[in-house]
Amino acid sequence: MSELQEGTKAPVFKGLDQNGNKLSLSDFKGKKVILYFYPKDDTPGCTAQACNLRDNYHELINKGFQVIGVSTDSVKSHKKFEDKYELPFPLIADEDKQIVELYGVWGEKNFMGKNYLGTNRTTFLIDENGIIKKIITKPDTKNQTQQVLEAWTN
Repeated sequence: MSELQEGTKAPVFKGLDQNGNKLSLSDFKGKKVILYFYPKDDTPGCTAQACNLRDNYHELINKGFQVIGVSTDSVKSHKKFEDKYELPFPLIADEDKQIVELYGVWGEKNFMGKNYLGTNRTTFLIDENGIIKKIITKPDTKNQTQQVLEAWTN
């Protein structure tokens, strides 16, 4: 598996969102996409990131962005997360890990001295033509929107 690079075509994926709707990256052709991968629903960092995007959602939409979250949690887990925090964007359930592997964000992690496999928090900014414009490998969960807007213009 090759590591994705800025300036290359974003891999097209398909998955189910928190409402059981089929979504594909190709559904968003012509829009700027904020595709963010996060480890787990309803954990502190993931909640901060989702709520920051939620709180700035109208600004992002007005600037032509579409927000899509992806984790390996189930559709049911995503639905509970969406309902609890009133998230206005799709959360794709990637239980079989196809999308996280396609984007190269599934890998070894370390927590409290233990190594395990999991999703490495990463945000991909994809332009209207499906090209990866920026890859944010260290998303600032509390300031994700600002980080996205700065990365997009630089």
